[in-house]
Amino acid sequence: MKSLLAFLIFCLPIMAFSQSKEELVEKITANPQDVGSIALIQKVGGYDPDYKELTLLFKKLDKKVRKSTQGQIFDRYLQALENSSVGKKAPSITQFDLEGSPYALSDLQGQYVLVDFWASWCPPCREENPKLVALYEEFKGKNFEILGISFDSEFENWAKAVKDDNLTWKHISDLQGWNNYASLIYGVKAIPQNILVDPQGIIIGRNLHGDALRAKLMEVL
Repeated sequence: MKSLLAFLIFCLPIMAFSQSKEELVEKITANPQDVGSIALIQKVGGYDPDYKELTLLFKKLDKKVRKSTQGQIFDRYLQALENSSVGKKAPSITQFDLEGSPYALSDLQGQYVLVDFWASWCPPCREENPKLVALYEEFKGKNFEILGISFDSEFENWAKAVKDDNLTWKHISDLQGWNNYASLIYGVKAIPQNILVDPQGIIIGRNLHGDALRAKLMEVL
């Protein structure tokens, strides 16, 4: 995953990386009356946004911009990031599994759960799956589970990817693509992403991958 982050190769609905973070911040600060500055703040957040940093930038914008439709939408996004940050209770989510039955994150309460946001059409997600399979084999008997939440919109593609990649843990989706309800309440704008939840439903990690994720599981398990 480090190579993915290093080259900023991950799946996003819309994102451009032609400007450095410093250049983006400078442009935002110089244009507080421009509603387009909201999109620049989104770019500052990148793959793993810090809601505190983004909130500070957002507050620098004129009140009229913050109260605009785009501003209100972005404010809800910031609230979602805050509400799903480390130390917070994981927001409730219930969607349908591959058998068509409703399944909730709370159904796994009492275990450590890695909530994995992914999609069949996302190459970095598919590249990450073999690592998750190996991790699951190592820890699944130690009070650990994975809950896959797919940002697919086609059931057949989703189901095929689960089978082809041998993803034997629980999977749910509302088949709304980027408009998946989970993306709204968890502030997910890029995939693959994940959160790690403890047995009490408290988020203890976000966007842990590879060695960092394994180390965290070794620590808590």
